[in-house]
Amino acid sequence: MERIEIRESAPGDLTPIEALYPEAFPNEDLLPLVTELLREPTIALSLVGIIERSPVGHVMFTTCGVAGGSEKVALLGPLAVAPARQRQGIGSALVRAGLQRLDSFGVTGVFVLGDPAYYRRLGFLPEIRIAPPYPLPAEWRGAWQSRSLSNAGLPRLGKLSVPRPWLQPALWAP
Repeated sequence: MERIEIRESAPGDLTPIEALYPEAFPNEDLLPLVTELLREPTIALSLVGIIERSPVGHVMFTTCGVAGGSEKVALLGPLAVAPARQRQGIGSALVRAGLQRLDSFGVTGVFVLGDPAYYRRLGFLPEIRIAPPYPLPAEWRGAWQSRSLSNAGLPRLGKLSVPRPWLQPALWAP
């Protein structure tokens, strides 16, 4: 893999980030979510992967809570890598960098709704104690995963409490 620079996104990255998602996910419209999260930097950590001064990957982590608890947790997503750069470790590098930053911010755990084969390599395990904001179809249950940070335990039971941009049932359904 070529040398990748990972840094927090800046306002000048918005146009390349917005171009990245339709390329990486031609059958999904994630731009409204991404754009809304980028406008609210206090609720999301946005990292961009740069190769040769060009953004080739992007990931977001949204600060969340667990209903009835005081733990600070995060929701990973969306994550996109330019199709020509996929399978080169860029997505994994972005996620690992985000997990390190979140750990330093006192976040105790991270949740994701994604491909179990991919996220298992990054330390995520199936989540059964904390429910997602909306019920998931049966075939997606293994895709709801979590990972503890700094050996901190995840909350015992509850429901993930997400900010407004994530309160769209379509984001949680096929």
